[in-house]
Amino acid sequence: MSLPPELAEIVEDFAALGDSDKVTLLLEFADELPALPEHLTQDAMEPVPECQSPVFLSVDASDRAAVRVYFSAPRESPTTRGFAAILYQGLNGQSAEVIAAVPPDFYFDLGLGAIVSPLRLNGMAGMLGRIKGQVARAA
Repeated sequence: MSLPPELAEIVEDFAALGDSDKVTLLLEFADELPALPEHLTQDAMEPVPECQSPVFLSVDASDRAAVRVYFSAPRESPTTRGFAAILYQGLNGQSAEVIAAVPPDFYFDLGLGAIVSPLRLNGMAGMLGRIKGQVARAA
């Protein structure tokens, strides 16, 4: 599997935990999602309809060597917000080529299938797919 080191470390952290600790770690990630920068508003972002909660993302791939990703996810949706934070921490600042190489199903290796519904996992797949799409369109 081709993952950037930051994302690979997150996957390893989850894989080493039992189910209840995975939930705790996911909630910790949810608390770590940064606020949007002042220049970006949710209205200018792409919605992620695959998510059960209102999630929006924006990708700045003007520097293909250091792509920037931004998320807006409500605090009332900690699972979805946690997924966004995982993708933020694992992909933000990576090159366009590295992001394009991330397997679309890498999130299965987090081992969340037993504790998160398939619909929620589909939301993470949707976020990753939209990030990759924006990166590709910026080429």
